[in-house]
Amino acid sequence: MSSSFRVPSVQSYRELDVFSLVQSALQQKKLFLITILCVGLIAAVYAFFSTPEYQVSSVLRPVAINELDALNRSEVYQLPPADALIKVGAALESYDTRLNFFRTHQALFKRFERPGRTLEQSFEEFNRNSINLVLPDAKASVMSAYIKLEMNYPAGVDGVSILNEFVKYAIASEREQIAADVSVIINNRLREIDGKLAAARASYEADKALRIASLVESDNLKRSNLQDELKALRAQLKTLRSDRMAQLNEAISISKSLGIRKPTTPSSLGDSDNADSGRVMRTEINNQQIPLYFMGSDALEAERTALANRNTDDFTEARIAQIAREMQLLRSNREIEILNRREQEDLFLSGVQPLRSEVARLRNLNIDMSKVNLVTIDRQALEPLGPVKPNKILVIALGLFLGLLLGIGIFLVRYFIKVRSEFLSVSSASRSTSSSQKTISLPPCKVG
Repeated sequence: MSSSFRVPSVQSYRELDVFSLVQSALQQKKLFLITILCVGLIAAVYAFFSTPEYQVSSVLRPVAINELDALNRSEVYQLPPADALIKVGAALESYDTRLNFFRTHQALFKRFERPGRTLEQSFEEFNRNSINLVLPDAKASVMSAYIKLEMNYPAGVDGVSILNEFVKYAIASEREQIAADVSVIINNRLREIDGKLAAARASYEADKALRIASLVESDNLKRSNLQDELKALRAQLKTLRSDRMAQLNEAISISKSLGIRKPTTPSSLGDSDNADSGRVMRTEINNQQIPLYFMGSDALEAERTALANRNTDDFTEARIAQIAREMQLLRSNREIEILNRREQEDLFLSGVQPLRSEVARLRNLNIDMSKVNLVTIDRQALEPLGPVKPNKILVIALGLFLGLLLGIGIFLVRYFIKVRSEFLSVSSASRSTSSSQKTISLPPCKVG
């Protein structure tokens, strides 16, 4: 005999019954309502009692070209509007600029001060997440370029004043930096021009000294040559006088031997023996030089005496007077005197007129950087209409949704725990039934 008892299959308990799940969920309305209300209440408390956070922004754009015309036309510092905007943006993003602004405007940052913190630590709390800078795109045109500065701040902080004052401080700081750069460039150029003028002045002094030395050397050479010429002339004249005296001595001896005392001619000397010679007038034409002794001994002796008594022969040579005149002129060189008496020697420097013009231009540059606008404040920070954080409606809605998810989670946990317990009990019953079935099951037997 065999038993006909069958235990339900365990696999059927593993299959979820969607209908029973939904039915069980509908029975847990109270659980869902409680979780939604609790989490929603927590979100509402956070939304209404947390410190609100506000956001303000300021937009900067490039200035017109005429604003920077005075600076660019100075030929000292070139600053296009786009570059000026980038410089201001770099100043706004600079940690040093922000820290200096924090130090000089501590009254605006009382909210960020904490006991036991240093000034830099308080600034770090403000600088870490408060200010966000949006720089212009490198490919953007000048007209479309802009810088946007955003600042988030909690309630109790004057964020509008902080942002507007920070923008003004950064612009003023960059303006001072540009003014300092312009001043340094001008001073460097002036020093460079002064160096060139000093080099030109040294070159002029060298040329002047060379010119004076050349003139002195030329005068000394001329003077030496004239002195040598004068000495040679005097020696020549002395030799000529000696030769003349020797000729006179010879002629005197001849004239005495001939008995010629007075000047005569060869013709008259030949006719001196004729009786009628005193009543005859002769005209003698002779192309030959008459010998000196025909002058007669009296004239020759007189000339010899005069030559012997002569102290100098200078008057007999006209060149000696010319030499004396030239020597007198060489005693003082007027060109050297004029060169030495120059007072405003810078006027005689060559090739420095452009340098002087540049010095005058640089010294007369009057660029008032306080009136130079680097950027245009297209939009200043204004009082926000409301906080950006927290968004109460969004926080409450998110809280309600999270409450619903929490309720569903709790329900599913409880449901699966219940299913597991039922599954375990059914499994235990199935095992016990299977064991008893094996015990009472007998093989069929035949009855005789």
